[in-house]
Amino acid sequence: MNQFRITILSMALVFAGLSFAQAQTPRGGIKGGLNLSNLYIDDVEDENVRTGFHAGIYTQLMITPAFGIQPELNYSTKGAKAEYDVLGFEGENKFNLGYIDMPVLATFKLGDDADIHFGPYFGYLVGVSTSTEGDFGDGYEELDRDDYKKWDYGLAGGLALNFNPVSIGLRYNYGLNKIADSDEAENLIGDAKNSVAQVYVAFNMH
Repeated sequence: MNQFRITILSMALVFAGLSFAQAQTPRGGIKGGLNLSNLYIDDVEDENVRTGFHAGIYTQLMITPAFGIQPELNYSTKGAKAEYDVLGFEGENKFNLGYIDMPVLATFKLGDDADIHFGPYFGYLVGVSTSTEGDFGDGYEELDRDDYKKWDYGLAGGLALNFNPVSIGLRYNYGLNKIADSDEAENLIGDAKNSVAQVYVAFNMH
């Protein structure tokens, strides 16, 4: 219930900000780039970053010359590869997750050359490919979308450098929701949460 109230409050603040920004000329366009994702996984010997991507659209609505709101809608790959060593049995688990993410970020202008972004993100799980290779056998406890929670949420923050009409940015997305939803998923990833670092290029279309 507390999580639901936080989500409703966040969205109310977003819509309030958008109503103030209507008089401003919005800017926005398309963006995409590299994802370096991982999971916070319990009881594994090693965690390896998964290389992926994200791509989507954004708009930036300025409330004042120095402050605005930047909502986005992106497809983003997440997950990890993790080696296991359980009672002498060794192998590797691969977790490939695909989300539709909606960051809603406060934007602080550092002049015309740079922006600082910070705010919540909300994600919806649209695709899963999970498998195990090793002593437990290929495909052992292979999981599908029903084994994961459909919704993810967390905090995102980063920096963008502006070279109008192109921006180059760095961002980190810190998941706050446990992603396992079934006993089988919990056996493999425990209380794992998403963690994604991003490097991106944005093209201003306005």
